Amino acid sequence: MSIAPATIPPTTTPAPARLAWLDALRGIGALAVVAEHLLPWFLPALRPYWFSLGVYGILVFFLVSGYIIPTSLERHGDVRTFWVSRAFRLYPLYLAVAALVLAAAWWVPVREAVPRDGTAVAAHATMLLDVVGVGGVADTMWTLSYEMVFYLLVTALFVTRLHERSGLFAVLFAAGSVIVGLLVGGALLKGGWVAYASGAAFFAGLACVISGRFRTAAACALGLMAVALLVFGSRVPWMGVAVLGVMFAGTAIHRWERGTGGLWPVAATAGLVALAPVWAIEAGWWWVEPDVWIITIALAAATFAGGMALRGRRVPRVLTWLGLISYSLYLVHHPLLKFFVEVSGDLRRSPPALQLGMATLAMVLVLLASALAYRFVEKPMQSLGRRLSRRAA
Repeated sequence: MSIAPATIPPTTTPAPARLAWLDALRGIGALAVVAEHLLPWFLPALRPYWFSLGVYGILVFFLVSGYIIPTSLERHGDVRTFWVSRAFRLYPLYLAVAALVLAAAWWVPVREAVPRDGTAVAAHATMLLDVVGVGGVADTMWTLSYEMVFYLLVTALFVTRLHERSGLFAVLFAAGSVIVGLLVGGALLKGGWVAYASGAAFFAGLACVISGRFRTAAACALGLMAVALLVFGSRVPWMGVAVLGVMFAGTAIHRWERGTGGLWPVAATAGLVALAPVWAIEAGWWWVEPDVWIITIALAAATFAGGMALRGRRVPRVLTWLGLISYSLYLVHHPLLKFFVEVSGDLRRSPPALQLGMATLAMVLVLLASALAYRFVEKPMQSLGRRLSRRAA
């Protein structure tokens, strides 16, 4: 029985100060997702259809995660610290929002996509919702599935010393999205056993990764499981694979910025991801029509590039504040908008002045609730996570 080393020597790059431009991008992404859900209920005439606000915001988020997450792991050089930090960053608010939705189920029923059995518990516990065919109690939780797949895969690459080949993996996943779109029309892994089996493997594997026992083998097994679920368990398989390509493209951009990689993998990834839905079997939604999809990708890429180009300049404080509360804003807004509509009634045919006034009120309430969630849930839990991470290290 062998025990893997607890850490890999960290990089010599000093830890950067808070990257305000990344906060600003998070804030922009969060606002775009909020607008995607607010406009159809409050101001339907203003909703754009020449690009997708929601997909645009999510792609900006994924680029930011791809840019910062792997380099954060590399800088600390400790997978235990990374996972403790991630758990305290993501789970407290996630569980609080889930509890809020369930507590209000007597008033606003939990959506039908959430199973009424143990598979929902198993899938929510791992956050692997969308890749095990289970709906989240809050509609926006599905994207966390791909964040978690990315974390598992990045951990596997890190412990096997393959983490610096971000450009290669970006292109492979982007090309894979085209191939999967041609061959796979929907989830092939179905049934409650997927959520139960992946949940058991997830927690057993992470226990090994964090404790150090069989760390490399466990990390590799989790990485392989994540890719298998991504390809064969995702609700929209080609899109799940494309998302990983986008995230690795974010990492490749960071390596190019540091002078350790080129930009050609990013360009190749963008081209392949743009083509992914063109011939895909499952691509019947308006937001993956080739023109809409390509414009959305182009806007997300331009936003990220613009943020990088202006990263040396002063960022408006309102954007950095929105970035600071962006996770709360992202998770909290949809349940609150549903509650608001239950009180206000259907506003889609109301006079424009009433629609605008109610939309403004709803937005103020969402921002206030998000700020409070950050202040009293996110911030203290992140501080606790940092203290525990230092002890673990």
